[in-house]
Amino acid sequence: MTRWMRRLAGIAAGLAISTAAATATVSAAPRDAGRTPTVTGPITAGTGVSLIGPDLSSKGYVEEEYFIEGDAANYQPVGTLTSDGKWKVEKTDEQPYNTRVVVWKPADPADFNGTVFVEWLNVSPGFDNPPDWLNSHNFFVRTGAAWVGVSAQAASVRGGANPIQAEGAPPPGGLKAADPERYGTLEHPGDAYSYDVFTQGGLAVLGKGEGVKPFEGYDVKRVIAIGESQSAGRMTTYVDAIHPLAKLYEGYLIHSRQGQPSPFGDAVLGQDDPKVPNDVRIRRDLDVPVLLFQTEADLKLLRYLPARQPDSKNLRLWEAAGMSHADAYLGGLALADLGDGSAELALLDPAQATGGRLGCASAVNANGQYAVVNAALARLERWVRTGTPPPSYPRIQTTGSGDAATVVRDEHGIAKGGLRTPIVEVPLATNDGEENSGPTFCRLFGHSKPFDAATLAALYPNGSGDYVKAFDKAVDKAVKAGIWLRPEAEHFKTAASQITFG
Repeated sequence: MTRWMRRLAGIAAGLAISTAAATATVSAAPRDAGRTPTVTGPITAGTGVSLIGPDLSSKGYVEEEYFIEGDAANYQPVGTLTSDGKWKVEKTDEQPYNTRVVVWKPADPADFNGTVFVEWLNVSPGFDNPPDWLNSHNFFVRTGAAWVGVSAQAASVRGGANPIQAEGAPPPGGLKAADPERYGTLEHPGDAYSYDVFTQGGLAVLGKGEGVKPFEGYDVKRVIAIGESQSAGRMTTYVDAIHPLAKLYEGYLIHSRQGQPSPFGDAVLGQDDPKVPNDVRIRRDLDVPVLLFQTEADLKLLRYLPARQPDSKNLRLWEAAGMSHADAYLGGLALADLGDGSAELALLDPAQATGGRLGCASAVNANGQYAVVNAALARLERWVRTGTPPPSYPRIQTTGSGDAATVVRDEHGIAKGGLRTPIVEVPLATNDGEENSGPTFCRLFGHSKPFDAATLAALYPNGSGDYVKAFDKAVDKAVKAGIWLRPEAEHFKTAASQITFG
């Protein structure tokens, strides 16, 4: 069946809802119009554009790229968009699309644990960027999970309006310009259609598309959606408006979202659409788990604070003290980290604090956000699999509201309250989420300010021996509380033992 024949079939299938709104309520039937993608691949033409990150082939993983194409729906809101997230949408039209998905999976299906994490690729820099793949690639490998990155937005295919140029970054113009031989046939009608493209990426993972099945021979048991920053804004809208219709993903990690999520049109962020409120919560009547992970920086820099909400049956909000929106791991260390412990030493040792790969004006945050993200993914997967929810943690202490809101800090400048890692509980430096300066995006990387000798002596009178003893105790407590997983914990313990002072 050709794509245009499939399009006509899809239009016919959608006639039943063309005169009435497809209402986003939890009782809606799954997959409102039955649109499915055609999947081709693995793609081998040209040289391709790989996502930034380490090569995991030595770990028994294989990378593959597939194209998905079909017709994607444009959903638009019905009525007023309210802060409680109980949104209703209707399908206005469909347009053809052709985009890519990137797959990392165990080379041997017997090593697969049944879980696929599907990431909405971030396009803030003007090209495909996989922040949660960078954060958690070692977690995926050691647990046997698979990861899929979906190029859901137009900037992936055509390039963004303000791409950055950095070492290893693809040229402007998106996939089509970077490798016309490989990607010349790709097309994207605009971000208004991205929500349905993301759904169809999940259908491809489940083998519910036409053509090739990317996980043929693999026993896929659960599919969990993840997305960070710009992608988290779009996923917030997806959860509130599209999930009740699609009912595809079995859980969500929404990582560092804005208070105002993304619109239903082509604007990247909700700030461009006055119809979207500034304080949108995740709807409370969802039928699947959602774990919100927010850093100290997100409260103000991303104006998330007005959207805070209490934990509930299917929602957990983790607010991490002493963390910036992005940090030293995401900004460079992740690119070569294969889990040998060198990244943990670079983060923990104040002497190794730098302005990062971007060359920020001050040393960037070194609180190791990735270690808590790994714990969040592990807890979310368990929640989906067994129904056991993650623990709840206190909120970060703040004062004031709106643009005047500030984080309450202790005498060392470390945020009070929130989820607290051993790095802030037994500190060698002040890690914060305040704005850094320097090249593009440095404002998101926070600071790491090493303590002077007098501060270290006051905290640890007997020198590094006191520090190591206190740190090891805090690490064991963090593992028991579910903040860190044992592999990262042991690496950090080894790193602490190599730091000397006093």
